[in-house]
Amino acid sequence: MTYEQKLSIKETVPFLREHGTQLTGYFYERMFSHNPELKNIFNMGNQANGKQKNALASTVLAYAEHIETPEVLTEVLKSIGNKHVSLNIAPEQYDIVGYHLLSSIKEVLKEKATSSIIEAWAQAYHELAAIMISIEEKMFQKNAEKKGGWKGWRTFVIANIVEESNTVKSFYLVPKDGGAIAEYLPGQYISVKMFVPSLGHEQPRQYSLSSTYMPSHYRISVKKEKGNAKTPDGLVSNCLHEKKIGDEVLVSVPAGSFFANILPEDSLVLISGGVGLTPLMSILETCKALNNKNKVIWIHGCKNEELHAFKSKVANLEHNNDWLTSFVFYEDGLTENSSVKKGRVDLSVLKDKILINKAKYYICGPEPFIKVHYHSLITFGASKESIFYEEFGPQLLQIKE
Repeated sequence: MTYEQKLSIKETVPFLREHGTQLTGYFYERMFSHNPELKNIFNMGNQANGKQKNALASTVLAYAEHIETPEVLTEVLKSIGNKHVSLNIAPEQYDIVGYHLLSSIKEVLKEKATSSIIEAWAQAYHELAAIMISIEEKMFQKNAEKKGGWKGWRTFVIANIVEESNTVKSFYLVPKDGGAIAEYLPGQYISVKMFVPSLGHEQPRQYSLSSTYMPSHYRISVKKEKGNAKTPDGLVSNCLHEKKIGDEVLVSVPAGSFFANILPEDSLVLISGGVGLTPLMSILETCKALNNKNKVIWIHGCKNEELHAFKSKVANLEHNNDWLTSFVFYEDGLTENSSVKKGRVDLSVLKDKILINKAKYYICGPEPFIKVHYHSLITFGASKESIFYEEFGPQLLQIKE
């Protein structure tokens, strides 16, 4: 990009700060109207609740604000790239998105969309698309070269279903072709795609792998999301909970930038909220499989005991392994003891237990949960380099000091 083009991009920053979601909301409406086939790729639940337009608005704004130093967005772009790879996004789809984005800028900004601004954004998008396509092609190639790896969608069969709580079921998935399946790092996810009758088309969703790697199957543990006045029922989770053993789903190769590289000398502190415990369960089971005897402290929060998935599995692991200590916070708790607390997760109660020299901290849950506990750890003296987090949904949370 030229210096003048970068200045033109920066001219749009005030508008994007104030009206970014208006622009991205218009963009999605326009794109789905002209290219309805893309509804098979995009999460229509996040379209309905507004999360996707908010996430895209944040991304566009961040790119505009850092147009002179885009390298600071590398980790965010890699995270997006992982999502795109898991959804089998093709280079030609960047052309479709670019066309509708530029058209939306023209139509929303109207007379403010001067030729210089449109030309600058066209060049900016072209450069960003080239970066993303390059990142994703390397990921595709790496995944395809893995033993048991593949590109695109592969048919898996539901071999077993286990109820983990009143709202969470584990699904054991085996490849229909009987071939090998790719390894993954604890904390990563797969995408699952299925036909949703209420929509009349397919929908993909990302679900964390909830066990240590097993060469015979993948395990995902899915909460049946019930809606309320503001949000609808989870489209895919509800369909998945209706599936039976023997039913088929489409699955993409494991992906994700949130994972634990578990070393023998590492102490781990796992902090989860609700169904955010699923990738941390994979980390915990991997610690057991490695037999490293890592010191692990797991702090989990949920509404009540009936909604506490994997409760008995974790209790059994703790009983048989002195390297594991777990604590749970129940919002509707009736009694307390040394390991069970009433209310929401409060790390200050356990400060002396979790401040471990050279510990690594893994947080998973909704955005407010992550922010609260990230800042608590920083306040306690943990370094930001030792804290890793995963936000379920459009993962564009950028915590600032």
